[in-house]
Amino acid sequence: MGTITPPRTLAEALRARDDASLAALLRARPDLLNPVPGDITQLATRAGTRASVVRALERLDRFALQTAEALAVAAEPVPYATLLALLTGDTPDGEPGDAEDYEPGDAPGGEPRRTAERAAGQSPAGAPATVATAGTIARALPRALATLREQALVWGDDDRLRLVRTARELLSPSPQHPSPTGLGPTVAEATSGMSPGRLQEILAAAGLPATHDPVSAVQALTGLFTDRASMGALLDTAPAESLAVLDRLVWGPPYGEVTPNPAPPVTWLRDRGLLLPVSARTVVLPREAALHLRAGRAHRVPEPEPPVVTAAAHRDPQAVDNAAAAQAFLAVSTVEELVKSWDGGGPPILRAGGLSVRELKRTATTLDVPERTAAFWAELAYSAGLLASDGEADERYAPTPAYDDWAALPAQERWAELATAWLAATRVPGLVGGQDAKGRTMAALGPGLDRSAAPEVRRRVLALLAGLEPGTAPAPETVLARLRWERPLRGAASAPASSVSSASSASSASDGGTADLRSRVALWTLDESELLGITGRGALAAPTRALLDDGPAGAAARLAPLLPEPLDHVLLQADLTAVAPGPLERPLAEALSVLADIESKGGATVYRFTPGSVRRALDAGQSAADLHAFLATHSRTPVPQPLSYLIDDIARRHGHLRIGAASSYVRCDDEAVLNEILADKRSATLRLRRLAPTVLAAQADPASLLDGLREMGYAPAAESAEGDVLITRAGARRTPPRTAPAPVPEGPPVPDATLLDAAVRAIRAGDTAATVARKDTPESPATPGALPRTTSAETLATVQAAVLTGSALWIGYVNADGAASQRVIAPVRVEGGFVTAYDHTADEIRTYPLHRITGVAELADDATA
Repeated sequence: MGTITPPRTLAEALRARDDASLAALLRARPDLLNPVPGDITQLATRAGTRASVVRALERLDRFALQTAEALAVAAEPVPYATLLALLTGDTPDGEPGDAEDYEPGDAPGGEPRRTAERAAGQSPAGAPATVATAGTIARALPRALATLREQALVWGDDDRLRLVRTARELLSPSPQHPSPTGLGPTVAEATSGMSPGRLQEILAAAGLPATHDPVSAVQALTGLFTDRASMGALLDTAPAESLAVLDRLVWGPPYGEVTPNPAPPVTWLRDRGLLLPVSARTVVLPREAALHLRAGRAHRVPEPEPPVVTAAAHRDPQAVDNAAAAQAFLAVSTVEELVKSWDGGGPPILRAGGLSVRELKRTATTLDVPERTAAFWAELAYSAGLLASDGEADERYAPTPAYDDWAALPAQERWAELATAWLAATRVPGLVGGQDAKGRTMAALGPGLDRSAAPEVRRRVLALLAGLEPGTAPAPETVLARLRWERPLRGAASAPASSVSSASSASSASDGGTADLRSRVALWTLDESELLGITGRGALAAPTRALLDDGPAGAAARLAPLLPEPLDHVLLQADLTAVAPGPLERPLAEALSVLADIESKGGATVYRFTPGSVRRALDAGQSAADLHAFLATHSRTPVPQPLSYLIDDIARRHGHLRIGAASSYVRCDDEAVLNEILADKRSATLRLRRLAPTVLAAQADPASLLDGLREMGYAPAAESAEGDVLITRAGARRTPPRTAPAPVPEGPPVPDATLLDAAVRAIRAGDTAATVARKDTPESPATPGALPRTTSAETLATVQAAVLTGSALWIGYVNADGAASQRVIAPVRVEGGFVTAYDHTADEIRTYPLHRITGVAELADDATA
C-alpha cells in the first residue's frame, strides 16, 4: 500500500475533502458561493481573499480565534503539540506564569517563584481570578481546530498545521497593527537590519560565544531565549528595575519608546538583546523572550469555554407567564392606539425621512410613554407593515390596509405577528436620537436605523434565556459576556487592536462611533422584550418559548389561555365616565372610543363623555336614539341622567347649522341663531356676511368654518352639494397597499441543502474537467489549468472523429456571458454548427455551438480507462 501524500496547498486539502465537508464549508462561508466557483482551485483562491477571510474570522468564537492567533505567531508548519503548548503554557502544573513572578534569585532552572498573590490564591494585577486549566484547554482545542478546518482557515495534518496566508497576515504582529496576543516580532525579524558588529556586542553581553556569521548570531540569540535554563540564569542577574520594564511589556503592547540616553534598566535589557531597536526611539521585546516570560503561553487569559449565563433572580413560572401576558395585551393595545391616533392622517414626514422631534413628543404624550418608548412602538408598527407613507405630495404617515386585517385578528394572533416582525426586523429603535457617521441625528421611522446584525443578536439573546430554567431572570452582564465570547470581533469594544478589528469596525462606523453595537443591541433586546411581553419580570415567558420552537401559531395558542376574556359591558357612572373593568370586545371598544375619550388606562380603562365626544359620534352618523340604545345595552349600571341630558342637548343642536362649500356657507332655518353668530366678535376671523335671511357666506374653507363655529360653542354639521349631511367615519384614511419593510440581510443568505448539493456537484465536475489527464499534442499542449487551443477545422475534425469512436474529449468553452470553463464531453452528433454531447461535468446531455469551443484535446488513455 502506498503512503498518503500530505497536501501541499489549500486547494489540495480541499480536493481531498468529501462532499459533506465541502458543503459544510459553503454553509459556514456562503460568500464563497457568489458566484459558484468553477473548480476547487477557484474555491481555494476565493477562500483566501482578504474580505472573505475577515468575514470568516468575525464569525469565530473567542477560543477558535485564540487558536488562530496562536498559529499566527508560531513558525509553520505547526505541530499540534506546539499549538497546545502555546495555549496551555509549559509550567509543570499547567498554571500560567507572569513576568512579575520573576525575582532576582529565582532558581537557575528558570522556573519562576510564585509571588505572595499566587500563594494566597489571588491573580496578578490585570488578570482574571480564574484561569482555564491545561486539561480544559486540551479538551477544547480539537473542537476549535475542527472549526478552523471546516471554514478552510487552517489546513494540513495535525503534525503540519498551516494557517491560511491571509489570516496569518491579518493576525501577525506589526508596528502598525500589534498582534492580538501582545507578542512582538521574532529575533530574526527584529534584527534583520542590524549590523554584524551590534550583534556581536549583544552576544558578548549575554555571555554567548562570538560568531562572525550574522545568521549564526541570530540563531544563538534565539536559542538563548528559548532555553529555559539559560534564560532563567540570565534573568537571575537582571536588576529589579529591568524586570519591572519587562513586566510592562510582556503582555503587550511589546513596543516602548526610549530616550537618546536611556535609563540603566533599559540599557541593561537592550545590551543583552531583551529589547531590540525598531527605530531610533522605539524598542521591542522579542517574541521568544516574551514567550519565556509568559511560560510559553500566547494568551494571558485563554478562554476555552463560554461564560455561563447566571441567574439574577428566580421567579414563579406562572407569575412570569401572567406578567408577560398582561404586557403582551398592553403592547397590542398600545400599537392599536398609536395607529388609531394617525387614522385621519398622521404626522408629516421630514424631507430627510422619519418623524420630527416635535411629532415624536406629541406621539409620546398621546401614548403616555417616554419618547424612547414611543419610538419603539412606532418602529414596531412600521416593521409589522401597519404604518407607511401615504404617498401624497404632502407626505404623511397613515395606517395601511394590512392594519385592518391585523386589527380583526384575536389578540393572541396580533401579538404573535408583532413579535415575529420584531424578531426579524433589522431596524434598531434604540438608535433613535443618536448620530450617524455624518453627525446627523437619526429620527424615528427615518433612514439609517437598519443594522443587519440585530435579528441574529435578538434571537441569540432569547436562545440564551430559553436555555435557563423556566422563571429564571438572567444577569444582563453575563449575557453580554457570553455574546462577546461567541463573536469577539463583531464590533466588540474589547476587540484586539489588529487589522482584523480595523476592517470589521469599518462596517460599524455609522453607529455613531460607539464600538460595541452587539452589546447595545443585546441590552435593548432585554428592554424591548419586557415592553412587548416576550419576557415577564425578566424571565422568558412560555409563549415566547413556543414562538422560538413552533412559530407564531404555537405562540398564539400558548398565549390565548393567559389573556383575559373580552367583556361586553361597561359600568356607567354619574360623573359622565364609563369604567371598563377589563378588555372590551372589539366592536364595543371601537364604538365607545368614538362616543367617549379615554381618560386613564391600566387594569381598568376609564372613558369620559364630553360634548366634543358626543358630537363626534353624531358626526359619524349616529342618532340620539342610537346612542341611548347603545348605552342601555352595554351598561351593567343604569344610564345616569346627566349623560342622557348631555346626549339629548348635543343632538338637539347638532346639524342645526349646515356648512357647505361656496367658498363656504352657513345655512340655518332659525334667523336668530345666524344673528347671534354675526354679532359674536369671535366670528370676525371667519369673515361672514349674510346672503339671505337663513344663509351666511364665509371666505374660510368648510373645514376651518366647522372648527371655528365649534370653538364658539355651536354644533354645526357639514353637508354635501345636494344638501345631505356628510357623515365623518373614523379611520377612513388608508395608504395604498404597502408591504412591510424588508430586513437588510447580513451578507449572503445561508444556502439550503438543494443549492449546496448542486454547488458541490458543479465544483467537483469543474475540478474533474480542470485536472483530467489528456494527451499532449503539438496542436494542443497539455498545460495544466489552460484552455485548449485548436483551429476551427481541427476542432470539427476531432469532434467528428469522437462521434465515430465514442470517445470523450476535453474542451474549452466560452458561454454567451464571456465566462470560460473546461468540460469533459462525449460527442453524440454534429450538425448545423452544433455538437450534441453528454457532458460529464454537468452529468446531462447538452448542445454546444462549435464557434464557442476554444479548442479540444483527447483524454489520456488512463483517464478514459
